[in-house]
Amino acid sequence: MSWNPPGPSNHATAQLGYFDFLKKPIEIYLFIDPLCPECWSLEPLLKKLMLEYGRFFTIRPIMSSPLSTFNQERTNKEHLKKQWEKTSSLTGMCCDGDLWMEHPINYPSILPLAIKAAELQGKKAGKRYLRKIQECAFLNKRDISTEHNLIICAYEANLDIVEFKKDVYSTSAKKALQCDLKLVKEMEIDYTPSMVFFNQAIDDDGLKLSGVYPYEIYVKVLKQMLEKEVNPVKRPSLEDFIAHFGFVATKEVAVVYDWSIAQAIKELKKLQLKQIVHEIPVKHGSFWEYRN
Repeated sequence: MSWNPPGPSNHATAQLGYFDFLKKPIEIYLFIDPLCPECWSLEPLLKKLMLEYGRFFTIRPIMSSPLSTFNQERTNKEHLKKQWEKTSSLTGMCCDGDLWMEHPINYPSILPLAIKAAELQGKKAGKRYLRKIQECAFLNKRDISTEHNLIICAYEANLDIVEFKKDVYSTSAKKALQCDLKLVKEMEIDYTPSMVFFNQAIDDDGLKLSGVYPYEIYVKVLKQMLEKEVNPVKRPSLEDFIAHFGFVATKEVAVVYDWSIAQAIKELKKLQLKQIVHEIPVKHGSFWEYRN
């Protein structure tokens, strides 16, 4: 869907006060498919937006594909391989399409239920689990529809494994997914990823962006929804950034710090020499793991 920016605000130079942050004014509904390579490619932009302007918004991930289409859309494995490889080359976020030839995901309809089960342990737990699911598929080429791999991701996301096993097949997870799909229909979401920005102080329909945009567009939309001119906070040191997230792509570092890929690798190699990070080569580029 095309983006139509709202008109200029009369409060463009106003500043937010301390009490505005007790409840973050903006909520972003992020409509995703955990196996969509474009959704995966959004990760560097989301990290940068959260680091610079996260004090103003919360993100609510929404599963956007019905269970039936999760299975139907994954039948042409050669097409999926090409799609993943193309996205990887265009975005710099590794999507190893060999997965569909070597370890194809046979029952992907379980994925949204597993993610909803993880969210029952808290929003942060759900986001950690979603990330592990994506890493497991896009980087490690594992069939993440098997119970074994779903549990491994839950373990890596520090979930309560006993609760997770119970919740995956629970009515609560199914109802949570049904709520997501109801939002997809109500907001007429027909593309992933899509983001809908809401100002919780204003009763309107929100502003929808379908697809992936340059970072500056997300900042512009955020400021227009706030109706205030706001400044980004200072970014953390590279070491603190990796320590917080634990496992990041070269592309994520480059985007967050406005570096070229070559400059990002140079800075990461400095940390590697100090044994602060460990490089993990993947099919397209590298990821970097923090050493505790």
